Amino acid sequence: MNREIIKKAEEVIASKANYVGGGMEGYAVLALIDESGSPTASALTIAKADGIKWLTFATSPDSNKAARIAKCNRASVCIASSEYNITLVGSVEIVTDAEMKKATWFEPMSCMWSGPDDPNFYVLRFNTERYNLFFADDDSEATGTL
Repeated sequence: MNREIIKKAEEVIASKANYVGGGMEGYAVLALIDESGSPTASALTIAKADGIKWLTFATSPDSNKAARIAKCNRASVCIASSEYNITLVGSVEIVTDAEMKKATWFEPMSCMWSGPDDPNFYVLRFNTERYNLFFADDDSEATGTL
């Protein structure tokens, strides 16, 4: 049963990655611990994903997210609607590797950075350790670890 629910979550995440439309449809919420030890949350576009295993987001080296991750890399991602709630818990890393930056890049990012080689373009890679998935259509839920 968990495998079926995980597959549904992976389909939702895949539909959000590389999202170029308007509104909040392509976003996930990334929660981090701030400098004072309090939780903070930011809505970010999912750039790429491998199912529920990992997701990538874009940021800049001078962002508050980069500073928070440098102090504490524990994180959570939530993707929710009235139809589902996908909560992932794990760690996040700042990736500056040229290949990962090229693999993460998609055209709408050009409104903020000149391209994947832009030194102000960083990739945040969230790696899932555990998950809690809920789908309202069939009242299904799954929790587990990867």
